[in-house]
Amino acid sequence: MAQPVLFANVVVIDGTGAEPFSGEVLVRNDRIAQVGPIGSIDPTGAQIVDGQGAALLPGLCDAHAHITWVNQAHRDALRQLPIEEHLLATIGNARTYLDYGYTMIVSAAAAKPRLDVVVRDAINDGKIPGPRLLANGPIITTNRDLSEAQTGERRHFADVEIVHDAASMAKCVEKILEQPLDFIKLTMSGEEITGVPAQQTLMTDDEAAAAVHAAAKRGARVCAHARSDESVKICVRQGIPLIYHASYASTECLDALEAARDRVFVAPGVNWLYATCYEAEAWGITPAKAESLGYASELEATIETVKALHRRGVRVLPGGDYGFAWCPHGTYSRDLEHFVRLFGFTPMEAIVAATRLGAELLGRPHELGLIKRGFLADLVLVAGDPLRDITVLQRRDSISAVMKDGVFHREPKRDLRRAA
Repeated sequence: MAQPVLFANVVVIDGTGAEPFSGEVLVRNDRIAQVGPIGSIDPTGAQIVDGQGAALLPGLCDAHAHITWVNQAHRDALRQLPIEEHLLATIGNARTYLDYGYTMIVSAAAAKPRLDVVVRDAINDGKIPGPRLLANGPIITTNRDLSEAQTGERRHFADVEIVHDAASMAKCVEKILEQPLDFIKLTMSGEEITGVPAQQTLMTDDEAAAAVHAAAKRGARVCAHARSDESVKICVRQGIPLIYHASYASTECLDALEAARDRVFVAPGVNWLYATCYEAEAWGITPAKAESLGYASELEATIETVKALHRRGVRVLPGGDYGFAWCPHGTYSRDLEHFVRLFGFTPMEAIVAATRLGAELLGRPHELGLIKRGFLADLVLVAGDPLRDITVLQRRDSISAVMKDGVFHREPKRDLRRAA
């Protein structure tokens, strides 16, 4: 039996949104055994981590993760990377998520069909370190979008399956789900960088419904790249629970999302938009080019959409397409800064979105996302006050310790440890 761990002299930010408090947390085996004010927990027999006033948070969630992306500038690089090197890079990304306190991630599509599954299972079996991962497969879309280059020639990316109607959609989903996936991904609208306008809708109600039905038969859920107003409406009508982007949303669309707020999550992927607008010049996308591609106007639309969703009580989660060259792995908490500075969330609301709401998305709100007795001990010790400065979560040297399932992934520094 593992030695209990007592986090003493910490500021507990428990994920509920309640006021933080100075306290201590006892971990026994893989669970949180006690939570209380300073001095309330018997330390006998425990390894003591003296937080010295550091913040203790639940593990964070990235709702739009690309664990199989490798900080490449072009998607062709994923196809060209040999599978052996690609697996090693993905294993490295899994470790990076944990390094920054991300203990929950939802994949938004795998670059090669089985990478997510293999890595998820290796994490679950304790063979490699990594976050709790909901695995995805290749993107499914129609022959009306990303398979066509601007020249008009047909082009299939390595991570894209093409369907033509509802019947071929059902067959495609059934084939993909021969692997035990948690999600399948639909691309239902355009993406400016591919030459297809973001406001173009690329899939029908019948096709989306066929995907949802076929996935449900295998116990999987559907997520969707849906930037256009109509694509988001299709998601709501067909019961797709996880909507990526939702950049352009009319009042009618916002009303539909609000009515479905107890069964839908929105992950706007804002860092991709922000970084493409302002931080991609080294890769040939100047701010002027980003504006000409439509990304500046889409960022403005996204900001207004998310502000409206937040007012209406729709669950909005962080996750920003990290793994591209100008959105590299390890910068995941930039989303929390964007939530505060662009969307008007308080730092506490941003943290709740990344903890409690993340656990809801994983379907495990009864044991993840909160610092609460009986919950799994996924904990992040932060040297700083993220409620005053949300950017502290972006600095690796500020993450003093990371625990998952009651086991340290990143051990606290020696000066924080003492005997009972």
